[in-house]
Amino acid sequence: MKKVDDSNVLEGLEEKREEIMREINEYNRERDQIRAMLGKIGGKSYSKTDMIINIVFLTIILLLFILELTTHFLPAFISLEVSVLLVSIKIVWMIHSQHRFNHFQFWVLNSIEFRINNMHKMVRGMEKELKQLREDKHNTNAMEP
Repeated sequence: MKKVDDSNVLEGLEEKREEIMREINEYNRERDQIRAMLGKIGGKSYSKTDMIINIVFLTIILLLFILELTTHFLPAFISLEVSVLLVSIKIVWMIHSQHRFNHFQFWVLNSIEFRINNMHKMVRGMEKELKQLREDKHNTNAMEP
């Protein structure tokens, strides 16, 4: 009778092993998705875009400033107003970028918390099953002469 119990235990352990392997594969898939999302939000391509936009804004503002000082191409107040408008647009764009990053950061932290809670429930269930198996084994050993 002990052989049957051992085979049941082995089958249960094999099922747990397969379940853990599925979860590891799911974790790896989610990790790859998160890496791809991080690349879109704060990766190298985003940094290049940010740098290009900064250079364009700075070039336009400096160009207006130099033209104003050297040629008086535009009236003084108009060039000043255009420069302030461009700086304001840049500030709004930076606020929007920061908002996107904060939203994504919240989403990632929320996902991590959900996964941790889910894993905590699974560990508690595994502890209960292990305790039950130990009690069953102890009871079986106590009954044998």
